[in-house]
Amino acid sequence: MPIFEYRCDRCDLEFELLVRSDTLIACPGCASPDLNKLLSVPSVRSGTALPITTGCPPPDAGPCGTGCCRL
Repeated sequence: MPIFEYRCDRCDLEFELLVRSDTLIACPGCASPDLNKLLSVPSVRSGTALPITTGCPPPDAGPCGTGCCRL
């Protein structure tokens, strides 16, 4: 189920909900069904790649041949 962000027209509360397309929703603050779906911005990790742990073999051993998969 996707997470959607909403703003209540009655009390201006902004909130997130996991909802199915057929689910009727209401504001958790005032129970109003008058909601606006907001444009959600996805979370993205930035920076360097995850570090390789000390237990992994050197890169020339292959990506998964020793059981230490880097995927």
